[in-house]
Amino acid sequence: MNAVRPIFERLTGGLDYPMLIVTTAVADRRAGCLVGFATQCSIDPPRFLVCISDKNHTCAVARDAEAMAIHFPPAGAMHLARLFGSETGDRIDKFARCRWRRGPGELPILEECGRWFAGRILERRRLGDHFGFVLDPFAAEDDGRTDTLASQDAMQLEPGHDA
Repeated sequence: MNAVRPIFERLTGGLDYPMLIVTTAVADRRAGCLVGFATQCSIDPPRFLVCISDKNHTCAVARDAEAMAIHFPPAGAMHLARLFGSETGDRIDKFARCRWRRGPGELPILEECGRWFAGRILERRRLGDHFGFVLDPFAAEDDGRTDTLASQDAMQLEPGHDA
């Protein structure tokens, strides 16, 4: 085993990333998942990188999609984290179990997340066991909340697929 890996995992395992929910759609296929690997990656022009496990149903849909929506679930939204992090679109329709609406670009927008943006997918890259999607934001809403579900809150969840 690589001697660096356990140290790296210990260092990064203690970070408290914001947990986001990605939704996307292609024709009549909708998908969404909880993600912890995401960041702004350019200021001008604005760009955002979101990484989705290659084993995830949402990744398969997103690879064919033109856009996706990035939601910032409030700190108390463990029910959404559980739905989008512990269930898989391979087996259930997650959108039948939450409130959502069609948003810009026909993207599913989660009603309980008052902070979100939609972005066109500019690039797709394999990044180890995840695919990275670089987004160009084209629509957004902000309800003024500042609390966001954190990765340490979501650690208790059983993933719908292995990472």
